[in-house]
Amino acid sequence: MSKKQKLELTWIGKDKRPRLEPRILLEDKTLSYRADAPISTAQAELPFTDPTAPIQPWHDNLLIQGDNLLALKALEQQYSGKVKCVFIDPPYNTGSAFTHYDDGLEHSLWLSLIRDRLEVLRALLAEDGSLWITIDDNEAHYLKVLCDEVFGRGNFVGNIVWQKFHSVKTNAQYRLSQAHDHILIFKKSEALQNFNFLDMDDDALKVYKNPDNDPRGRWRTAPLTVSLIGGARGKAFAKTGQSTGFYEIVAPNGKKHLPSNGRCWISKKGVDELIADNRVWWGKDGNAVPMKKIFLNESGGRKICSTFWSHTEVGSNKIANEEQKSLLDDDVVFSTPKPEKLLERIIHLATNPNDLVLDSFAGSGTTGAVAHKMGRRWIMVELGEHCHTHIVPRLKKVIDGADPGGISKAVNWQGGGGFRYFRLAPSLLKKDSWGNWVINPVYNAEMLSEAMCKHMGFHYAPSQSHFWRHGHSTESDFIYVTTGSLGHEQLKVISEQVGDSGTLLICCKAFMADTDAFPNLTVKKIPQAILNKCEWDRDDYSFSLNVLPDEDSAGQADTAPDADNNG
Repeated sequence: MSKKQKLELTWIGKDKRPRLEPRILLEDKTLSYRADAPISTAQAELPFTDPTAPIQPWHDNLLIQGDNLLALKALEQQYSGKVKCVFIDPPYNTGSAFTHYDDGLEHSLWLSLIRDRLEVLRALLAEDGSLWITIDDNEAHYLKVLCDEVFGRGNFVGNIVWQKFHSVKTNAQYRLSQAHDHILIFKKSEALQNFNFLDMDDDALKVYKNPDNDPRGRWRTAPLTVSLIGGARGKAFAKTGQSTGFYEIVAPNGKKHLPSNGRCWISKKGVDELIADNRVWWGKDGNAVPMKKIFLNESGGRKICSTFWSHTEVGSNKIANEEQKSLLDDDVVFSTPKPEKLLERIIHLATNPNDLVLDSFAGSGTTGAVAHKMGRRWIMVELGEHCHTHIVPRLKKVIDGADPGGISKAVNWQGGGGFRYFRLAPSLLKKDSWGNWVINPVYNAEMLSEAMCKHMGFHYAPSQSHFWRHGHSTESDFIYVTTGSLGHEQLKVISEQVGDSGTLLICCKAFMADTDAFPNLTVKKIPQAILNKCEWDRDDYSFSLNVLPDEDSAGQADTAPDADNNG
């Protein structure tokens, strides 16, 4: 294999990629709860806004019901590069049946479905954002390699081992009781430097003592050595066989110390400074290997997170089910929730207050509930009916301050806030009785204008004073959408209003004019202008599919497979 060749995970159907329609979102105000309404474009003309500007407050906290791949695509235009933390708990593909979704897809299809979602999620992440995925041993290692392809192997951050069970199953296969899940972590780019510290718990505080009565207070020890074989230091040592970290440290009692095998001391200057500041511990009898003293009052009561999370720290599946039962009736309890303390730790490590958290496999809504209590903004996507049987009731209790469980006491949650409930709009185009693609009759003028703005790369912002301004791409480039037929005189009037300093894209049903006469106008017909942009009238890219999707010669799925599960 040449050095230029790249090792990749391969599977049947890998090259098939969906051509996603960027749908618009329709708010269901009967399910939105205590959410401030967005500023109406009918009330005030909105000025040009930079698409890279911060998200406006009226767009915060979204719950979206619909296929999560289409929903992610719907979010892409406005939210690309703005999500600080993505947490997903996808179907594990274990072959077992779950109440709310089928978790047993053919392996190749599972990889394709995950890959398609990871690619859009990566686009949504901020440059300093991170992705956290829970998974078990069945697909964890394939998922790691798949994420390497999508995010880049160098952007792998770590693998958390979460102890989800703390009892042994006596009927375990091979007499090996599985007790953990994996949480794979990837960053978007090098812009992510460090995660936040954790607050010290009682066990961490016990490590700090003061056997020498140092006036600076309690301390713990840390090695004065570093690895000799790792990183740039290891490469240099392998070439020369020499290291500046090989030297003797002489204790106050005269005993000489050398570093252990495979290790070397930190710089001699650094060690001398620590000794001079009484920051080296030689043991009670003065003969121990020298160690650095780290004082509690310098740590800020914080500690670095480890990659093993026990059930006593972040909860277990049993705890998660108990949390749910306290919120919902037993007959609607979700099968596989995650404990709130687990999500609290992830969100605490990866975000700060007011950051945006996204979960596109919302399940029972734990991510949004915890993010809400922690003062983060959130977006959740869920396909199944439990979007309103589980998630909406849970969030209402959180907002009303009627959810005393989970992390509520720990964060002193008293209630507040709100969310907006959206459904995916139907496909913009449908086939008529003669098999021709036409504008979906359920689309009114406002929906059509917003959808065409999204398809043509414009930001929807209709003007109150100019009927032909439905959106913009820059301060002087606009779009006008109409189902009417335009003639020469109409185009002339519009062209004069646009002026020499502006440009306008007109999307209309038909036109009868020489458009070359108006250099500031570009005129395109609907639906011809968008016909080949994507797959139309396909509503399901979910995890219920049991065959690889077929496409006809035009790359268009004529029918959508049935589904009613998580995805």
